[in-house]
Amino acid sequence: MTRVLSRSDIDNLAQRYRANLINSLSGFKPAVLLGTTDGTTHNLAVISSVVHIGANPPLLGMIMRPHTVQRDSLGNIKKQGFYTLNHVHTSWVDKAHQTSARYEVDESEFDAVGLTVQMSEHFPAPYVKESSIKMGLKVAQHFTLLNDTEMVIGEIHELHIPNDIIAEDGYADIEGAGSACISGLDSYHSTSRLAQYTYAKPNVELKQK
Repeated sequence: MTRVLSRSDIDNLAQRYRANLINSLSGFKPAVLLGTTDGTTHNLAVISSVVHIGANPPLLGMIMRPHTVQRDSLGNIKKQGFYTLNHVHTSWVDKAHQTSARYEVDESEFDAVGLTVQMSEHFPAPYVKESSIKMGLKVAQHFTLLNDTEMVIGEIHELHIPNDIIAEDGYADIEGAGSACISGLDSYHSTSRLAQYTYAKPNVELKQK
């Protein structure tokens, strides 16, 4: 039996119930660790809001919750202008999720959850050594949305990716890299490809690669 909820029904749901429900509706999302620094302490935060913005220049966007309470990662991004995005591997989703705990401002989530800082000679923000796919980004645009969430758009300045997961056409096989995804606020998943198709054109038979 299908349940039908009006807008007023949704508004009247218990806060945590509503948050879990609405967060689940957007489906599977990438599980990514956001790496930042204030110059002294390296921070990590698990996020699931990364979206593709464009390929030329290479841009990714992410949504950050309102800065109404202490948000170390967002504060570091505003201060430094640089951050990393690191794919979460299916073998350590527990460590990734633990970064969502509210640690003290001078306590590094890297140390708290048992992940390793990896610094690059050419990029100022910390990477996660255990991550297979990792990107270093510089803030290109930052603005506030209608519900006071903040969107950060970053330009990729550095990419670390295993050569053997890149196809001849440039496709990155993130399933082959063991990247995890998230549904809702706290459910982690591995992926299984159903199909991969050639470029779709009108009146041309669709073929699988």
